[in-house]
Amino acid sequence: MGERTTATGGPWLTVLTATAPAVWGTTYLVTTELLPPGHPLWLGVLRALPAGLVALAVVRRLPRGVWWWRAAVLGTLNFGAFFALLFVAAYRLPGGVAATLGGAQPLLVAGLALALLGTAPRRWQLGWAVAGLAGVGLLVLRADAALDAVGVLAGLTGTAAMATGIVLTKRWGRPVGAVTFTAWQLVAGGAVLLPVALVVEGPPPAPTGAALAGYAWLGVVGTLAAYAVWFRGIGRLPVTSVSFLGLVSPTVAAVLGWLVLGQALTPLQLLGFALATGAVVAAQLTPAGGRRGGAAAVGRLSRSRPGPGRGSRPGRDPRPAGAAPRVPASC
Repeated sequence: MGERTTATGGPWLTVLTATAPAVWGTTYLVTTELLPPGHPLWLGVLRALPAGLVALAVVRRLPRGVWWWRAAVLGTLNFGAFFALLFVAAYRLPGGVAATLGGAQPLLVAGLALALLGTAPRRWQLGWAVAGLAGVGLLVLRADAALDAVGVLAGLTGTAAMATGIVLTKRWGRPVGAVTFTAWQLVAGGAVLLPVALVVEGPPPAPTGAALAGYAWLGVVGTLAAYAVWFRGIGRLPVTSVSFLGLVSPTVAAVLGWLVLGQALTPLQLLGFALATGAVVAAQLTPAGGRRGGAAAVGRLSRSRPGPGRGSRPGRDPRPAGAAPRVPASC
């Protein structure tokens, strides 16, 4: 099979990018321990919109040209639709069903990357994607878990929205820094989700000290900072490799449930942990002969369309830049 090397971007960039889903793994703990129950849509709004507005006020830079609608599309996929569907699935599905559905993200990204980027996944990548999905299932799925049709549909649609956002972010790149890019999307996604929350759930829940602390953590650290790191990694790492990093989220959630909430981990769950972790690590390695082919595919894509900074002013950065917990694979 040949020598295997770390995916383009270097191991430290991969580790840094993996901190984003690791932080998302705290979502279940923060939600259950600090936030009021029964408000999944408002949780999405309060997680995205305030952080986005603060960041936008700091960077003081608005989209230009095609980036108005691109930021709206990416914000809806990565935040508006994803956050709403994420928490609907988590509230309606027991055990780790939502996390298992989210574990299908590498497979979805592989298909979308073939359609939109012209990057065909290799068989070993598909094999590790299946292994990662199985690992997440063993780690968080309970034997008595019941399926809810609405919850399953929400989970799969949310996973598809996130996968599409990842691939489009890779295709379009980013014309500005990661924080500005994240701020645009947070505001767009929060603005899309706000009227839906008002209609479906009524006024927002009354704030408490614990809830404000939870919103601050999820908004500033779990969303603004984590997604800035995430988008930076998407711009520099192979898109399929990045999608596997989302499997870090449910593994961190399970470990926190064991450490903080006293949830037991069975031998079968430990096997799932090993499978999911192995899939994440293996996906960051590519055959030495496969790197040239991947670079050639990227080169053909770049020559076939204008660069990601199209329509931007000169001087912009053109680079693309026990019970088991009920958490999605990526939060």
